[in-house]
Amino acid sequence: MAGMNRVSGWLRRRTDSASGSARPARESRGSRSSRGPHLAAPDPQRDALTTAAAAAGFPVAPAVHPEGFGCSCDRIGCPVPGLHPVSMAWQTQASTEPQRVAQWLAKDPQANFVTATGINHDVLDVPAEAGRLALERLTADGATFGPVAAHEDRLLFFTATRGTPADEDEWWPCALDSHPETVDERPGIRWHCRGSYVLLPPARLTSGNTVEWLPGHGPDLPLPDPLPVLDVLTDACASFGYEPEPESVAWGR
Repeated sequence: MAGMNRVSGWLRRRTDSASGSARPARESRGSRSSRGPHLAAPDPQRDALTTAAAAAGFPVAPAVHPEGFGCSCDRIGCPVPGLHPVSMAWQTQASTEPQRVAQWLAKDPQANFVTATGINHDVLDVPAEAGRLALERLTADGATFGPVAAHEDRLLFFTATRGTPADEDEWWPCALDSHPETVDERPGIRWHCRGSYVLLPPARLTSGNTVEWLPGHGPDLPLPDPLPVLDVLTDACASFGYEPEPESVAWGR
């Protein structure tokens, strides 16, 4: 129960801090070399955290980062600044190979990283308020849950994958975070499996926040079966009025 209180307290402090004060109004993007005053500097733990994620079996690939008041990519008016992979070939590029990951880290000290889901792991992505409730219920029940990350007002629950089952009839697509702008259209539970990705801690966001592992819930933890975790997350989302979209979450068969 003490662990539950520590996690809940940390999450509530983080949410209050993010919403308690108005952020500076955005100015024009300006030169690509400028960094807006609201953007976080690269995290000195980026290399260690990214290497640890790859060592845990999470395939990683370089992603863009906030630059000035926009995105480091070449797309003018990028609709998802700092949130997408650098290469359109990120699915085949994603790797856990230490030398390759080290080369990417050295090449761009500012880069964020994504992890491709549906290969070695999936991610169940829920609104933070529902995620907090699920954490309390899982902790109280003594249930197993693995790595959990906070991304703005969302919580990311890392699980074992069901993206490549022996029986292809058991596979379902996830038409979600390869198009991150759809989060406003589908604010409830999102299942990132084959063909999707999530940002890895300590990715920097244009808000000035970073993606963070919850204390004690980093990538070194074993990955749980997704279905028991999904049951708890679904109930928690329903408690806050989030209903699952038929095309975004497929139930176990």
